[in-house]
Amino acid sequence: MGKKQNRKNTIARNDGFLWILPAFIFLVAVVYYSIFYTFNLSTVEWNGLDPVRINVGLGNYERVFRDWIFYRTLRNTAVFFAVTFVVQNILGFLFAAILHTDVKIPTVYKCLVFIPTILPPATMAPVFRLLFSPQGMLQSIFSSLNLGITVDWLAKPASAMIILMAVTVWQYTGMSFILYFAAMSQIDKEMMEAARLDGIGNIGMLIRIVWPTCLGTTVSLAMLGVIGALKTFDIPYLITGGGPNRATEFLGTYIYRQGIRQSNLGYAAALSVILLVLAVGGALLMSRVNKKS
Repeated sequence: MGKKQNRKNTIARNDGFLWILPAFIFLVAVVYYSIFYTFNLSTVEWNGLDPVRINVGLGNYERVFRDWIFYRTLRNTAVFFAVTFVVQNILGFLFAAILHTDVKIPTVYKCLVFIPTILPPATMAPVFRLLFSPQGMLQSIFSSLNLGITVDWLAKPASAMIILMAVTVWQYTGMSFILYFAAMSQIDKEMMEAARLDGIGNIGMLIRIVWPTCLGTTVSLAMLGVIGALKTFDIPYLITGGGPNRATEFLGTYIYRQGIRQSNLGYAAALSVILLVLAVGGALLMSRVNKKS
């Protein structure tokens, strides 16, 4: 009976593998076909409706590298990534360290920090847009207190970007918090006790022992942050729409504007290919740094 049962289990596993393998091959084929189709589309000038496509070769790429808005999106992405990555990881690290102390009701604490991460941007962004509008809740509070403050921050380039970064930090700090908490749980307790016997305080413990131990987690978060910043779309599009004056324009919003709003599908495809190259390059760079660390 034992041999027959083992044989049945082996057959069941093989049948499951035979079903999974074609599905995996199909998904890989779809992904690579989409990449090839996008690259092919980037070599033509087409509005998506005309039956005739004009072959322009690498003309769309030449146009990209002469486009000042493209460089503006890269600058916005770099600033956005630098600020959100630093703030998110500092807050996530501190929240995780606090949870490893004697926190009352730790489950509630975890939920309060992590809940923003699972909220859909499509439901949350309009709330922030209304909050920071001149007719929103924040303006009503300032007016009732006679503070003389006018909430027009979404209409100003610097403050609009700050609001987007604040919303992103609020939403994704929970992810950093969970990963740092898991990394801290793997630290050898005997090493911590030996450090305390050597007279190292709480702050010294965080700086000299906990933070270096979590370096691999930080690099992994940097990899996710680079890719996330490059494909940022929903929050800027729903809150500021890329404005004012392209101050919050990102590659994702610019691709949407060119491809959907202005029907420049070839140019949008060229931007998408460049976005893919930047994302893969950033991921490989972070992966190499992670191996060294």
